[in-house]
Amino acid sequence: MQFTTLKKNSDFRRLYAKGRRIVMPTMVIYLHRNRCGESRVGFTVSTRLGHAVVRNRVRRRLREIYRLHKAELRPGLDMVVVARSRSVDAAYRSLERDFLSGCRKLSILREGAEKE
Repeated sequence: MQFTTLKKNSDFRRLYAKGRRIVMPTMVIYLHRNRCGESRVGFTVSTRLGHAVVRNRVRRRLREIYRLHKAELRPGLDMVVVARSRSVDAAYRSLERDFLSGCRKLSILREGAEKE
């Protein structure tokens, strides 16, 4: 894995309470600045979305989308991506489009990273 992940419950709670959020059809993105120089990310997939195989597939897809676009995002941010029920049946491109659209609305894409 090429990025730092959020693991502590306190980090997730801080983001839910104090972070900005954007709601997309397939996911909710919470964002807050951190004090360290690098960005950290966490992924939440509820048991309501399905059994372990389904949840892990959604989590793998979200992780891959983040990994591919990490260089386009501004550094020094904590981000939590919460999968919604539509993410289970969504195509990969739809998840990617929602992620980039959410990042664009949160103004965290670097200058010149706008491809679409």
